[in-house]
Amino acid sequence: MKFYKYCASGNDFVITNADRKEDRSALAKELCNRYEGIGADGFMVILPHEKYDFEWEFYNNDGSRAAMCGNGSRAAAHFAHHINKINPNMSFLTGAGVIKAKVNQDKVEVSLGKIKSVQNTFEELGKTWQLCDTGVPHLVHFCQNLDEFDTMLCQKMRQKYNANVNFVKILDENHLKVRTYERGVEDETLACGTGMGACFYLAFLNKKVQNKVKITPKSGEEVGFAYKNEELFFEGKVKYCFEANYNFS
Repeated sequence: MKFYKYCASGNDFVITNADRKEDRSALAKELCNRYEGIGADGFMVILPHEKYDFEWEFYNNDGSRAAMCGNGSRAAAHFAHHINKINPNMSFLTGAGVIKAKVNQDKVEVSLGKIKSVQNTFEELGKTWQLCDTGVPHLVHFCQNLDEFDTMLCQKMRQKYNANVNFVKILDENHLKVRTYERGVEDETLACGTGMGACFYLAFLNKKVQNKVKITPKSGEEVGFAYKNEELFFEGKVKYCFEANYNFS
């Protein structure tokens, strides 16, 4: 199998083309294994589609399926344009709906669409939380110090609410810093696009930031978010790492 390795904002992915849908959970788990496979946060399969430029299957590091991945969507768009020669202005189908993307060399902007749902704040484990669905569910906690981030606490919240867990610090009305515990990876990752989107949207909803901000994830690679016409936009650089062939075990 020919595959391509991509990175976006600190998340890394294995991408391949296929001509039909099938359950690739076991393959995803094998490929994403950082000790015995290629190593990645997620595995994407790019499939043809009659109406849109393409459709994807997205798998988490543990082999589970995910409806959406923000950084993954930007990597998929970069791959589709630079490798599959698709028009730089494209739309593709995910489990969370249609994603629109614009590719400008190594910079990719995607529209994550409308926010699916927002729930009221609640108190648990000594912290205030709010749940926001940006294609996948995210718990968000606003804090003064990101050193408060606690993997064990995140694990408990993730298990109880079946959601990703984010800690966010507002630096000013134009800049946020975010740390995320990702469901499916079951650990903190260097970045999470839909998580950063949830943090930004809740901060904007509560009038703490402007409608256009910069966000710095744990990777340190700054990305841009904007909210306009009731849609969430996400822009940043994407890196093609390498391509190779993989022999199945």
